[in-house]
Amino acid sequence: MKILLKNANVFVEGKFVKSDVEVTDRTISKIAANIEANGFDLVYDLNNMYLLPGLIDVHTHLREPGFTYKETIATGSMAGAKGGYTSICAMPNLKPTPDSLENLKPELEAIKKDSKIHVYPYGTITVGEKGEELANLKEIAEYVIAFSDDGHGVQSEEMMLKAMKEAKELGKMIVAHCEENSLLNGGYIHDGEYAKLHGHKGICSASEYVPIKRDIELSRQTGCHYHVCHISTKESVEAIRQAKKEGINITCETGPHYLTLNDMDLQEDGRFKMNPPIRSEEDRLALIEGLKDGTIDMIITDHAPHSKEEKSKGLAGSMMGVVGLEVAFPVLYTNLVKKGIITLEKLIELMNTNPRRIFNIGTEIKVGEEADLTVYDLNENYNIDSSTFVSMGKATPFDGNNVYGKCKMTMCGGEIVWKEI
Repeated sequence: MKILLKNANVFVEGKFVKSDVEVTDRTISKIAANIEANGFDLVYDLNNMYLLPGLIDVHTHLREPGFTYKETIATGSMAGAKGGYTSICAMPNLKPTPDSLENLKPELEAIKKDSKIHVYPYGTITVGEKGEELANLKEIAEYVIAFSDDGHGVQSEEMMLKAMKEAKELGKMIVAHCEENSLLNGGYIHDGEYAKLHGHKGICSASEYVPIKRDIELSRQTGCHYHVCHISTKESVEAIRQAKKEGINITCETGPHYLTLNDMDLQEDGRFKMNPPIRSEEDRLALIEGLKDGTIDMIITDHAPHSKEEKSKGLAGSMMGVVGLEVAFPVLYTNLVKKGIITLEKLIELMNTNPRRIFNIGTEIKVGEEADLTVYDLNENYNIDSSTFVSMGKATPFDGNNVYGKCKMTMCGGEIVWKEI
């Protein structure tokens, strides 16, 4: 199969160049101006649209095995393709939890059978994500992207130290959901102005940054690569900034909702409930500064689908988690790039270059590389409509928002897996 993508603004070596791109047998075979459109199986005139390297999300929940009423490998990976993602990493809060090779096999089989894009599973840090016994890290290491107990903080310092030592020996990252249970006090949204005004129980910022500070010291001791999930507080940003200055082997991520919303944007609706919660405007601005100065390495979606019933019980009663694969790029492009907060090049760094480098997955647009590409029409303006999502989950705080940027095509491994062109 030979495919020609013509007249695109192509992201090559950190900048946009007006070019054509030729794909032959799954691989980028030529990048040049005015490639003759002869002898190709498919030719697409992209008419000045933007050709980007496939987006990478290292933090998603695909819910299979165990919770296929929420999402499946097939629907979640297709949601990724629709959003321009070609590589995603699937979190391990599943049933069974992938804490041994036997328990990992059903997920590996589902990925092999049904994934539309590249899907990389996580293994757990502890058995059943219960924090009491280390998972069989050595047995599963070669099959997983990293180790995480996402959805649960590892409460024991001793257990985390043990995990970091073994992960370091295995050459794997510890990817940590940081949450100190003793500080939660039954909270379910940020312990801020909105919670006080509306009588909700709040989650304090310390519940996130206290375990981060603990684990920074453990990373210092062990040399283990420590990656912090979905940071949301100004104190987390500052702790990680200082750790990086000291040479600690630490990286981190945040999500679109933390960068574009604050707690006063909340509504009495389960689509605004996730963990960690949307925090204050002061926290949001600190996260923006963290993006700009390189403290925050990447933006993830934390795509976390639930059933309609599970998300229909307001802020207090709904389950934690919102979906994001189909809306992340347009939300970020509209709210950060179009407003001049960061450049489009910086956004691609946060959604491809950095996760590709840190997690060693995905590709760039370069001759000889596998063709993992996405095409975006950055001028297309529309309202987000969750009823059109291919994800089984529909709960997003961005439903109804007016955005710019529509994914028109996604190519994974040289095959077109999403097309709206």
